[in-house]
Amino acid sequence: MAPWPQPDELQIQPPETAVWIAPPHPFDLHEVTLNFRSPRWQWDGTGKVTLWITADSRYKLWINGRFHHRGPARSWPYAQKMDVLDITGQLNMGNWLAVQVYQPGYSHFSAVHRAAAGLLAWVEVNGEVVLVTNGRWRAERDLSFASNVPRISIYGSGSERRDLNEMVAWETAVFDDSHWSPARVVAGANGPIWSGLQKRLTPQMEEREAAMTLVEHRIGQAEKSELSHEWVKAFWEEATPTLTLPLSGGGNSLPLPLRERAGVRVESWLYDLGRAYTCQGWAEIKNARGSEQLAITYAEKTAVGALVISDPATYCRMRPTDFFTLRPGNQIIEPFNMRGGRFVLFQLIGADENVQLTPHVHIAEYPLAVTKPLHTGDELLDGIVALCENTLHACLQDTFVDCVWRESSQWLGDALPQALGLSAMGDDLRPLQTTLLDPAQGIYPDGILPSVAPAEVHAYTIPRYNCMWVELLALYWQQSGDEALVHQLWPTLKQVLAALLALQNEAGLLVHPPGRRFYIDWSATAQSDPHLVFNLHVVLALQIAAELASEFEPEMATFWQAAASKLQQRCRDEFWGNGRFHDDLAHTTYSQLGAAMALLTGAAIPAETDDLLADIIARSLNARDEHEDGEMVLASPFMHHYIFEGLGKYGRTQAILDIIKLRWGRWVRQGTPTTWENWNVDFPDGSQCHAFSAHPRYHLAKIFSQ
Repeated sequence: MAPWPQPDELQIQPPETAVWIAPPHPFDLHEVTLNFRSPRWQWDGTGKVTLWITADSRYKLWINGRFHHRGPARSWPYAQKMDVLDITGQLNMGNWLAVQVYQPGYSHFSAVHRAAAGLLAWVEVNGEVVLVTNGRWRAERDLSFASNVPRISIYGSGSERRDLNEMVAWETAVFDDSHWSPARVVAGANGPIWSGLQKRLTPQMEEREAAMTLVEHRIGQAEKSELSHEWVKAFWEEATPTLTLPLSGGGNSLPLPLRERAGVRVESWLYDLGRAYTCQGWAEIKNARGSEQLAITYAEKTAVGALVISDPATYCRMRPTDFFTLRPGNQIIEPFNMRGGRFVLFQLIGADENVQLTPHVHIAEYPLAVTKPLHTGDELLDGIVALCENTLHACLQDTFVDCVWRESSQWLGDALPQALGLSAMGDDLRPLQTTLLDPAQGIYPDGILPSVAPAEVHAYTIPRYNCMWVELLALYWQQSGDEALVHQLWPTLKQVLAALLALQNEAGLLVHPPGRRFYIDWSATAQSDPHLVFNLHVVLALQIAAELASEFEPEMATFWQAAASKLQQRCRDEFWGNGRFHDDLAHTTYSQLGAAMALLTGAAIPAETDDLLADIIARSLNARDEHEDGEMVLASPFMHHYIFEGLGKYGRTQAILDIIKLRWGRWVRQGTPTTWENWNVDFPDGSQCHAFSAHPRYHLAKIFSQ
């Protein structure tokens, strides 16, 4: 039995003959792209054919020369997820597979690196294994991809820098791979590096060509130098705008007239996808001389009518640009990695009048079925519903992610409002189930869950997010009635709550341990331990767990309820004063979030509730976002979920509607298609498509279903 939670139906028993394979050199690990070709295998045309496949860390698959799929789902190496694909319709009598694997060589916010790269696959026909990854496969490092590249951001893997002069059509049927090396065996299928093989829970993303609008064209010149994201940003901001080019015949074919200028001529085209997507820019090129370069850049927002290209000197260190050096003649430029954003910028550098560029964008979408549509009858509220649905749909990949442009990370805390929003739109519980399992499989020895999973980003471990995992477990139980998975996760629940209670100081209040991140909200709340919100959130988690335990382990219900009552009283003793729940022991701030938590947990007695509710409502209905000393601290959009929960508990339905209309309605009126991560995102990497702000979809559904 695996030491991490894994539902029985997801466990995989691989064939004994299947092994993890890689190219010959064991140190081809850092920013490396690896190509694999299978031996040809026969099929008589009968029966169902299933391909089981995974890789570390990303792969693209071609079947008989045609691109089919990319994967796998993110996972811990010791709980490695596999894609299970029905490939029957793609086969002939004689068949072969081509797989390209990318390995950054370091851990990031979606993958954990273990100093190895590899591919594992097998094919079954009616349950009989007919092909496995082994030494009969051929493998080669793809030398067209450079390894000396910067990371896209602190959250993800590398940018791409590719020389198409080094590219060969190795994935086609006519390619002769006899000069390639036999694949090297890296590990057994369930060996010490990748183990606990399991099926992915969520469905495959569906890819399609995007509709896109050319919104701006610029032309200019630049000194020839090493291309970088910073170079792209500087050129775009300094180049001369021209009229937007008309797109004749419904296509995007853009002939490039040559003008006599000093330096390198650069022509740029900016496309708008309408909202943020998981996406990939690609291009068809005709008549290249060779040595011209194409840069593809992704952005998410505009400010004062101008495109905001990220500055790598800022906190998130974003540099989402890929570069391609052209070879002579006609060619197709297609990156390996999916990126994300609303705007895609193509810059062709050093081209003459004969070169023709036809840009495209692929988008990948989760197959989300909205089976619970919501029509409020109010034009503004219906616009907010659409805003929230756009955002939730944009931020679904192989699970919940918070933002496709900047992070594409599965944040544990952010997943709670996302799961609630998704529950109001349909009955798909798979992203929620994934968000329960992935953090549980990466639990720290002290019982604290990772805040980003799977990932090794210990500086982002937020103890309070463990409370949200408890809420997610209760939500899953409420929606599914799945006793088996709750039983599977029950030991994790007990570990988590024990770890939180172990954070008590001598005064009986909870404080953050060394190395764990103190995070309450993106607001002006006090930044000191112990904090009211953290303590009351643990009280709420204990109360929720006690309700669950009444079904699963009554003895724990009594224990957790007693612990909640004791901690609740300590919060009243230390944080209450002058008619307010203060955020810190020095009573320097008092916040909407602290008051809402007091209402939700019962820390506020009945005589106090009306005043607390009135204060909360008044602050949200004050359209000013900036904090002023002495006033109640406004919660972020993220934490307004708890504001609405507190107001709803006491029947303040109209106030919830008024706040949603005022604060989310501003985005509808501005014409933005998705919800923002904060009331103001003028900071350099602030996102205008953040799914944790889309929870009004859930709260509106709850109100209008009553």
